[in-house]
Amino acid sequence: MPQSSRPTSSNITLRHATIDDLPLLLHWDRQPHVIACDPDDDWEWEKELPMKVSWREQLMAELDGEPIGFVQIIDPCEEETHYWGEIDPNLRAIDIWIGEAYNLNKGYGTQMMKLAIARCFTPPEVKKILIDPLASNTSAHRFYKRLGFTFVEKRSFDEAECFVFELLRSNWLSR
Repeated sequence: MPQSSRPTSSNITLRHATIDDLPLLLHWDRQPHVIACDPDDDWEWEKELPMKVSWREQLMAELDGEPIGFVQIIDPCEEETHYWGEIDPNLRAIDIWIGEAYNLNKGYGTQMMKLAIARCFTPPEVKKILIDPLASNTSAHRFYKRLGFTFVEKRSFDEAECFVFELLRSNWLSR
C-alpha cells in the first residue's frame, strides 16, 4: 500500500477477549497468513476464553473500536502446560497475530506489540519477555528484532522448529 494511503493516526487498544469473540477468532484461525505462522495449534477457544487464570491474559486488539488482532501474554513459569519447560520466574511470553491479511504491514502489529510489552513490564519484577516464532518465519524475526528482541536459540516446541527471542527490561527501557 502506498505510504500516502496509510492512516495518519490510529488508536490501537487492547481489551480482554470474551466468549463473544469466539466466532471472529475461529474465522481468523482459518486465514492462510495465521495458519502459516502457527500451522498446528488448536487454541481450544470454546474452553479457554471463559477460563480466567492468573498466569494469562487473552486480549483483543482493536483499531478505533474494531477488532483487528489478538495478543496473549503468559507467565511461562506458571503456565499449566509448561510449554516453555523449566524456566525462571518473573518472565512473560507473548503470542500475537493480525486477524485479516488486509491489516498486515500497516504498523498495527508494532503498535500492538508496544502495548503488550508495556503491559508485560508494568510489574517491576518482570525481567524479560520471550517469543517463539517459527524458524521459517523470517519476516517475524525482522519484526521482533526491530522492536529490540535478540535471538537466543533455535528450539523445538510441539514438533515445530522455532527461534526463541528475548527482550530484556533494561534494553526496552533504554530504547
